[in-house]
Amino acid sequence: MATRRHLLKAAIAGGTFLLLPAGLPPSRAGASVRGGSLDPTTIDKYVTELTIPPVMPWVTRDRERGLDHYTIGVRQFRQQILPPGSPATTVWGYGSTRHPGTFHYPAFTIEADFDRAVRVEWVNQLVDGRGHHLPHLLSVDPTLHWANPPGGIPFRDSRPTFTSTPGPYTGPVPLVTHLHGGHNAEESDGYPEAWYLPRASDIPGPYARVGSFYEEYKEKSEERYGALWNPGSAVFQYANRDRAATFWFHDHALGITRLNVYAGLAGFYLLRGGPDDLPRGVLPGPAPRLGDPPGTRHYEIPVVIQDRSFNRDGSLFHPSSRAFFDGFDGPYVPDSDISPTWVPEFMGDTMVTNGSTWPVLPVEPRRYRLRFLNGCNARFLILKIVTDPLAARPAPAALPFWQIGSEGGFLPAPVRLDQLLTAPAERADVVVDFTSVPVSTELYLINEGPDKAFGGGTAGIDFPPASPSTTGQVMKFTVRPLTAPDTTVPPEHLVLPPLAPLRPATRTRRLALVEEDSAVLPDTGPRAVMLGTLDDHGNPVPLGWGDPVTENPALGTTEIWEIHNSTKDAHPIHVHEVQFQVVDRQEAGRDPRAPEPWESGFKDTVIAYPRAVTRIKATFGQAGRYVWHCHMLDHEDNEMMRPYTVTPARP
Repeated sequence: MATRRHLLKAAIAGGTFLLLPAGLPPSRAGASVRGGSLDPTTIDKYVTELTIPPVMPWVTRDRERGLDHYTIGVRQFRQQILPPGSPATTVWGYGSTRHPGTFHYPAFTIEADFDRAVRVEWVNQLVDGRGHHLPHLLSVDPTLHWANPPGGIPFRDSRPTFTSTPGPYTGPVPLVTHLHGGHNAEESDGYPEAWYLPRASDIPGPYARVGSFYEEYKEKSEERYGALWNPGSAVFQYANRDRAATFWFHDHALGITRLNVYAGLAGFYLLRGGPDDLPRGVLPGPAPRLGDPPGTRHYEIPVVIQDRSFNRDGSLFHPSSRAFFDGFDGPYVPDSDISPTWVPEFMGDTMVTNGSTWPVLPVEPRRYRLRFLNGCNARFLILKIVTDPLAARPAPAALPFWQIGSEGGFLPAPVRLDQLLTAPAERADVVVDFTSVPVSTELYLINEGPDKAFGGGTAGIDFPPASPSTTGQVMKFTVRPLTAPDTTVPPEHLVLPPLAPLRPATRTRRLALVEEDSAVLPDTGPRAVMLGTLDDHGNPVPLGWGDPVTENPALGTTEIWEIHNSTKDAHPIHVHEVQFQVVDRQEAGRDPRAPEPWESGFKDTVIAYPRAVTRIKATFGQAGRYVWHCHMLDHEDNEMMRPYTVTPARP
């Protein structure tokens, strides 16, 4: 079977990296996506009002110590994601264990204040009414390098060996939560090998109940904070000394993150206040608060966009065989190195926003602050506000976005954009001004990104855009009468907090992004996507999760990381623990190109374009063991993640 990759030829046009699949003529037609048994074209659009995530309630608030305590569990429940009248969907979600009504997908929002710590006991409650473990909602591939609880203490966090192709793993599910964007101690970062199983009564005796780093981090955390870790849980503390920004939290267990997030484990974490925030009243608000009475109008809204697929019974669909992706139906392990269930990328055929398919948001003719998060597992989004959701792509924009912030807080100045390009895990803090839009107008948020892996370029010219009838639509805005004057500052007049540049770098590291085909079967792949380094001749040296650490910056140092992408796709690269600055991008034989205007602030995730070098600069201010990885979760779960260590300076 031929590899699923086409040879690509690279070009640069209009300041944008363009990757053109050979033999594919430019097309304005939408590409189709396969999914479950529910045809997405039969799902009614714009009949459900957008859910605005409420605020997660804390358990106690210690005002003397400046500390908010939360106990947040993960449970399985049914939720109406499809329109009313359709079957409900079984999902997983976070919620306060003291407040049962708060369990939701996506999670309620954690609101945090600058320099006021948040302590969360994260509890794995994936058990049934009898206290028995719940199996995963989706097919778990046990042939990857993953948490591997059945391996016991000696073989947890490894790639198991099988004498025949195994079926999906159906045992208790490992979890560990990562605060994406936070600058925290290693024991609170959500390290992929610090997972833990639920406190279930039927876990087989030989199973490992915790990951390889759980006990070490438990001891460090209990010594540092005095908070005990109970079986089936972990206690993480977040200092909240970062710039005011849009963070989010999600599962990060080794080799199973894509499935746990797809099942529903994600939520916003909004950090406010401090010297890098704006006074209240400058930007649109209010945002949701604890104790909001019913009917409260909110003008600051977090918006997470995800793609999912469904079956006719309302259940989530996710591939259970590699054959779904490229038709390869074996041989699998042990007769080849191709895993039987993992797929290189999966794109859902239905857009879900804040937990509902194709919702509608009533707006007033005023300004709104929308905090966008691309929460897709693998899909890049190109968002645009238009008058006709079915217009030929690229469609003309009806309203601009004014981007004021990215992952690490505010930009140096507002950036006016007709469209938003966001990779998985990227955030865009924007103001949309509906002031001049007449009442009763209907506008649509559409997606012109591709229904496949993204390589750069322009929709309808360099790649087929998402299907206009399904994945090319996201949500609808309907303009209703103004209820109160808007006294916020127009976005073009905003003066944002100053941005302090990082000091000069003392070292440059050359890193590689590599796609690996089968080493056993000719013209078959990819079997994995990997990170690595470059040798002295500039050749990539692929390295897996289990290989020795090669990135070990000293505490307090500033480094440039050159990310050389030898693959044919763009990859969103996320570095834990730091907020970095994008230095430039460069294709072979070309001059370096400055970052895009919307990349001029601090970031924790950057698009590394194919056949190009992307340079980022970061200061490593927290000693410990962290990770960097591709945030296409299918890639992350099959070797495209590496540990790195920040080492204390020698005395």
